[in-house]
Amino acid sequence: MRVPRSRWLPAIGLLLCVATAVFAEREFRVYASLEPQADVPLPEGWDRPAGFVVARMMYPGNFGFRRRGFGDWREGGTAWAVDYPRGDRYYAKILRRLTTIDVRPAEQPVNLDDGDDVYDWPFMIVGLPGFWDLTDQQVAKLRDYLLRGGFLVADSFFGTNEWEGFIDGMRRVFPDREIIDLPDDHPLLHTVYDLNTQGQVPNWNSLRFGGGYRDDGAVPHWRAVLDDEGRVMVAIAFNNDLGDSYQWADDPDYPAEGASLGLRMGVNMAVYALSH
Repeated sequence: MRVPRSRWLPAIGLLLCVATAVFAEREFRVYASLEPQADVPLPEGWDRPAGFVVARMMYPGNFGFRRRGFGDWREGGTAWAVDYPRGDRYYAKILRRLTTIDVRPAEQPVNLDDGDDVYDWPFMIVGLPGFWDLTDQQVAKLRDYLLRGGFLVADSFFGTNEWEGFIDGMRRVFPDREIIDLPDDHPLLHTVYDLNTQGQVPNWNSLRFGGGYRDDGAVPHWRAVLDDEGRVMVAIAFNNDLGDSYQWADDPDYPAEGASLGLRMGVNMAVYALSH
């Protein structure tokens, strides 16, 4: 039986719209890391589709240093690229090993200025957020992303100065929401592994000089920003370095307890983000 043209034309249009939405993601690309040792080869299967991707949030910052000289943050090598891509790829590997999540082996760098691209990547990590300097448009985009259900992990920052830099940005994103300290019975700390808020995930560079933290960041804090239903939107690993625990987990000079805490906390965060 023939279907009238007036019936199938709208259907084709709908299918084209759906196809456009599905394939509207920004292409995969690799930028320079802030750290030379973090530039590693692409893993096998990096280009295969998957249900979960570790996204890395790009941002303009006031770090004042670029690995290859001063330049455009959109080309990599600046603060946002700390622990990238090596740490992100090891994190993806751990999630594939310790959970049943279908994880792509390679990360996705996300620029908030790329139209609606950020909404395709519901789990993002932002490193060194004490140095971010977001534009008004980026602030609005990040707020909308989080209120729509996105999940952001703020990681790899230590001490009073970096905390104040982070707070300046977060107050612009959410001027009316407080930052809380996660209680030890919070679901995020018990989604897969039973953890508490006393442990610290150390910074690799600081370890080599006798401590695991920068500046006055000796006391670890696991904090969060919640939505109206009490769900964690922003998980804050302050005075901690999850990215270094991913990068250096296999190095015998990196403390086993720090590596274990970082990997387990990372698993909890991903499973929490997918289930809440």
